[in-house]
Amino acid sequence: MSTSTTTGAEHEAGPTPLTIGRRIRALRTARGMTVQQLGEAFGRAASQISVIENGHRELRVSELQAMAAALGASLDDLLDPEPPSRRDALEIALARAQDGPLFEALQIPRLQVRRSLPDAALETVLAMHAELVRLHERRASTPEEARRANTELRATQREQHNHYPELERVAAGLLGAIGHHGGPLSHSAASSLASHLGFTLHYVHDLPVTARSVTDERHGRLYLPIRSDGADRRVVLLQALAAHVLGHEEPRDYGDLLRQRVEANYLAAALMMPERSAVDLLTAAKAVRDLSVEDLRDAFAVSYESAAHRFTNLATEHLDLPVHFLKVSSAGVVSKAYENDGAKFPQDALGNVEGQRVCRQWSARQVFERADRYGIYHQYTDKPNGTYWCTSAVQTTGAGDHSVSVGTQYVHSKWFRGRDTTTRRASTCPDPGCCREPRHDLSERWDGQVRPAARINSSLLAATPSGNATGIDRVAVYEFLDGQAPPDG
Repeated sequence: MSTSTTTGAEHEAGPTPLTIGRRIRALRTARGMTVQQLGEAFGRAASQISVIENGHRELRVSELQAMAAALGASLDDLLDPEPPSRRDALEIALARAQDGPLFEALQIPRLQVRRSLPDAALETVLAMHAELVRLHERRASTPEEARRANTELRATQREQHNHYPELERVAAGLLGAIGHHGGPLSHSAASSLASHLGFTLHYVHDLPVTARSVTDERHGRLYLPIRSDGADRRVVLLQALAAHVLGHEEPRDYGDLLRQRVEANYLAAALMMPERSAVDLLTAAKAVRDLSVEDLRDAFAVSYESAAHRFTNLATEHLDLPVHFLKVSSAGVVSKAYENDGAKFPQDALGNVEGQRVCRQWSARQVFERADRYGIYHQYTDKPNGTYWCTSAVQTTGAGDHSVSVGTQYVHSKWFRGRDTTTRRASTCPDPGCCREPRHDLSERWDGQVRPAARINSSLLAATPSGNATGIDRVAVYEFLDGQAPPDG
């Protein structure tokens, strides 16, 4: 196993605290300095030097400069992403593997690395880890490819705090073109936008079942369903217009499909809840410590889920608040998720969150246990990585009930309405003893005496539709257009 296969990703991402720590240790050793001596030169206790060398503390730029001076080295010497030795490369690769989703999902105990542990042992563990990852990926089917693309997209959203400034600018330009300068966007205004973009709207009863809308670019016609099945008519219209404005073409793959969907949804939300108006509302609410998703919902006449999504677009960029978002079925299964506040979502061995079941103690599931399950629910949850405050609400669709939750770390709860809740629960998940295994007394009573019949979703057994990434039935769409479109002149 070569070094490049275990550390290449780290080189692309730049130096990590662990890489820097190992370079500090190598430089200290090369200069014949003890931990105590380096601590004295750096102005910290020897125990703090050990913490730094083991990558458990990230140094600020000023501290890096001071450390370089204490070692008689340059800043570039510390920031070089290349591990100082083969042994360091192996230990860094092992640390990354043990912090990854596979070790967590399989609940493999951490291997404590000591000097007495031979390099060959580290290489064997890393080779086994690589093979397990390969087998998981090989076992993955076409739907799993879409889930992996979704995981990668979520990482990109996290990096940019789920905020897309270029789409905000496009939305502002479109709203300005129709003279809309703030507040809720009416259906009439959305129709005016369609007209501005050169489209006439046609509501039909025979839209192909695989399509939410059909845009006829040739004749400037936009076909929408007469029956919305409870969905906001503006959303479907604006998403179709967004795809046109952004120049979306046939997706090349699942990653392209998901990116286009996120962009269209984001632009539609930015049109319905304009950035300037929404930020003004949220900033004023934060000033009096009264932030809430429901006020955003009511101010712009949108669904709670749409308001919650939009809140995540703006919270970090404009309010300096890290947040997380969850959409969970009544059975606890995640269908949508986002976080940049360190919330630890359940995930499988490949890092996929969607399809996993959240802890019973989280507000996303506790909201279903209340007598008034359709009111706004607030809860503090003590988790292994800290305490989080969440607000949750249950929404009902044709597919059943699901909860929508927005949360943040305890330290930021002071800005939100509902922070005074006395509801507090503790979660130790992914520890199986938290909520994934029956209580001992129940197991003793019922083990071997019960035979439940599983309800299997047939879509789990079906391959993703072939032909294109969208699953759209093109035969039905073209036949529909052929019957609807005016004759070409």
